[in-house]
Amino acid sequence: MTIQLDCYYSLSSPWAYFAGPQLQDIVRRHRVKLVLKPYDFQAVVQQTGGIPIRTRPAPRRSYHAEELARWRDHLGMPLNLEPSHYPQSTPADPDWNKYAGWMVIAAQQRGEDAFVLSHALLRALWAEERDTSQATVRVAVADENGYDGRALHALERTPAVQQEYRSFSEEAVQLGVFGAPTFIVRGHQERWWGQDRLFFVDRFLDRLRG
Repeated sequence: MTIQLDCYYSLSSPWAYFAGPQLQDIVRRHRVKLVLKPYDFQAVVQQTGGIPIRTRPAPRRSYHAEELARWRDHLGMPLNLEPSHYPQSTPADPDWNKYAGWMVIAAQQRGEDAFVLSHALLRALWAEERDTSQATVRVAVADENGYDGRALHALERTPAVQQEYRSFSEEAVQLGVFGAPTFIVRGHQERWWGQDRLFFVDRFLDRLRG
């Protein structure tokens, strides 16, 4: 029986970006089915207790930046601590970080391996100073990584993609997801929040396989 690993996250999370290489390694070694589940972060965390970074007090925001810098250096992954296209206050477009998630869902619905696209979109925002809220940028990122960017963009607002996005968000609330990324093995109740918990996901999958 194939084990399914669900990843609940937002396409604006630097921690989801940091998780990419280790998550890919875990999926390959354990031969699990990875299902990416972008969800409506702003709507969900209001119900589950998460605190968006821009609403945190200054000491917590500055510590968040310190942690990002530590992990950037530890992992050897490029990251801008204040990327040009990550709003530091209430964004003019409240959906700015949803579009990339819709594109990832569209790729997944087409039966494609959406992981590479997801990581490329996160890298574009956090390391390459590219505005992934813009359709032209998302299409370009998709094309650069072997996808049909125009086809995926055309599917972003279709009923099937929007319904799945809502379903993922509802699941996140029901499962008590309050941060991104959060990992859950299908059929099990244990949650792991954050890229620094992937070690425990790895151990859990070892026990399941054993």
